[in-house]
Amino acid sequence: MGGTYRWREKSWWGWGWADEGLDDAACRELAERALRPWMPIDGSVLPIPFDPLLDPPRLIPPSMMAEAFAADSMARAAHTYGKSFRDVVRALHGDLRHPPDLICYPRTTHDIVAALDWAEAVGAAVVPYGGGTSVVGGVEYRGEGPWISLDLSRLNRIAEIDEVNHAVRVRVVTPQGPVESLRVPASGAGPSVAGLFLGSEGTLGVIVEAWLRVTRRPERKSSAGVRFDVYGEGVAAVREIVQAGLRPSNCRLLDPVEAMLTAGATDGRARLLLGFEGPYDRLLDDALEICRSHGGVTDEVQDGTFRDTFLRAPYTRDALIRLGLVVETVETACTWSRFEQLHEAVIAAAQAAAPARVAVVTCRFTHVYPDGPAPYFTIVTPARRGAEVAIWDEIKAAVSAAIVDSGGTITHHHAVGRDHRPWYDDERPPLFAEALRAAKRTLDPRGVLNPGVLI
Repeated sequence: MGGTYRWREKSWWGWGWADEGLDDAACRELAERALRPWMPIDGSVLPIPFDPLLDPPRLIPPSMMAEAFAADSMARAAHTYGKSFRDVVRALHGDLRHPPDLICYPRTTHDIVAALDWAEAVGAAVVPYGGGTSVVGGVEYRGEGPWISLDLSRLNRIAEIDEVNHAVRVRVVTPQGPVESLRVPASGAGPSVAGLFLGSEGTLGVIVEAWLRVTRRPERKSSAGVRFDVYGEGVAAVREIVQAGLRPSNCRLLDPVEAMLTAGATDGRARLLLGFEGPYDRLLDDALEICRSHGGVTDEVQDGTFRDTFLRAPYTRDALIRLGLVVETVETACTWSRFEQLHEAVIAAAQAAAPARVAVVTCRFTHVYPDGPAPYFTIVTPARRGAEVAIWDEIKAAVSAAIVDSGGTITHHHAVGRDHRPWYDDERPPLFAEALRAAKRTLDPRGVLNPGVLI
């Protein structure tokens, strides 16, 4: 056995590893160093409830699978929510009124089939739980129950590495039986089997095995930072880069405030973080030439600073929540021709709905396509203790309406969950909604899997 294994505890109430989070002293230091100059806070730190109180479980695990189940309070508390702002605030306030009754940790496909069969027999609903990082209410237990959280963390083996073929296979377990897609690179044989389940958020089946397309590690990487005096010129440069077919591996445009907070740029300018993978310097040179034609100037703000801040951001967010701030994100996708209107509408809506109209709103592009960007907004505003969720719900509704009214989708990559359902119901065509309901009736006729999400 090479090396030693270090066991690490996950945070039951917040993001990631418990030992990575900011303690009380670090939270107070953050308040004094970075927050007081621009955000009204009182400096108090919301304590973490270390002994969550839960109602007793209403189910007893089946004897033949007892080792696959857990019913202790800490495990149930840790699986009660995802990791959105609403989730973290409710956990910190000890609002755990609807925890799962049991946690199931399957190790094999057979375990999942047996767990679904048993859940259906005892009238329990099942919520698949992957990384537990849903930020849209995808992990939540509403209604009468009882509920089972199906934690898939032990299905973590790489069963096979295929160095010849780059294809995708999806195998799914549904309450009515398994479904397997054909392993080919592409097919025009009707609607995609995989497409039916990908994005269905565990309402139609549990994905237990998948082939993924992979590429070999690139031989070379090249990157650069570019500053723009005018944010709109940065937007135009990004559009020209992707429409020229240059296909950067990294193309993140940060508005001036986002650039200050996450890339260390303090000059009030927007920043574009560009990266390419492969042996050709020409691609980066061509992209930089496009940037120069839009007034862009290369500088020393590199992607490493942003990457480090990005990886620490969820832990910092949890600390800001404990200090009494609303800190949350919304993301969307729109066409290039609609972005300017959408950008202005989202900022205006967030500031109008915030308490005392005080809100900091930043924007960055997470993905870009030839026909449009995927803007990602971060919203920060002071909160009244105990009213954090209500304040965010009002801002979220206003911003979501602004996105839809400006021609954007309600979510680009965070999924629908329960939080986006009102706008998703309006976004999808009525006939498609009926088709989804028909698929649900066929694959999960008793509504065992994640009821209330999507359908």
